[in-house]
Order: sequence, then C-alpha cells, then structure tokens
Amino acid sequence: MTEKILNLTQHRATPEQLAAGVVDLLEWEQAEVARLLTFDTLPTRADLKERANELAEFAREALLVRESPAVRDQMMNEVIDAGPGVCFGYVMVGGAGFFMPFLERALEEYQVGVRHAFSVRESVEETLPDGSVRKINIFRHVGFVEV
Repeated sequence: MTEKILNLTQHRATPEQLAAGVVDLLEWEQAEVARLLTFDTLPTRADLKERANELAEFAREALLVRESPAVRDQMMNEVIDAGPGVCFGYVMVGGAGFFMPFLERALEEYQVGVRHAFSVRESVEETLPDGSVRKINIFRHVGFVEV
C-alpha cells in the first residue's frame, strides 16, 4: 500500500509523485505554504525557527483535517501517547537549503514524518534546423528519501 504524503513544497506534484502517494494541497493551503517557505529578507536564526514551527504546526493540522473526526481523535491519542518516532503522517518538503534543517527538526517535534523527493536527470539532445543542438534536462521522480 502506498503511504499518503502531503506536498509541503511550493510546486504542484508531478504525475509520478501523485502516483507514488503525494497529495497536493488545496489552493489556499498552497498559498500559505508558499508564504511560509518564502524569505524576502535575510532571515535570522530566530526567524528560521519561528517559520519552521509555523509550517510544522500547519502541516500537522493539514494532515489531521484530512481524516474523519473518529480517526483524528484516535490518531491524537495514539501518536501523542507513543511519543517520538511515531508520526501523524508524512510530508514532502523542498525549498531553500538553509531552511530545511530547521524545518526537519520542527516537523520531528510536531511528530510529522519527512520525505524528500529523489529524481534522476535524463538529458535529451535535439539537433535544430540550423545545426545547433538544444539540450533539455528532464527530471524523473523515482522515490523518496526519508530523514
């Protein structure tokens, strides 16, 4: 069975990612994630921690709201009682490299599992009518890296 992985990136999931269990956010949720992942000024360490906690809390709530009230209550009891290592669900993350360690730590504290998409690059060369060559890189999703 494919595990459900909520897309916590600024981009829509690829068809391969959707087939692997990634679930895109609703439009308003996507806008909120984009806001939280975007830094328009040089962030301080405190800014990064605060933003990561906001995003982790958002992720946990987004995972829970997708469950029925009965399942949500059961998850709250089981996951919180179980403690570290047990999670509410999984998210696919991506974004600024300087932010990812903060986000991964915050997600762990909020008991949300982290997945990074892994893709391979395929290069395709096309000779154009004028003799020049255009090279296109295509990234194909092949799986997830668990942190």
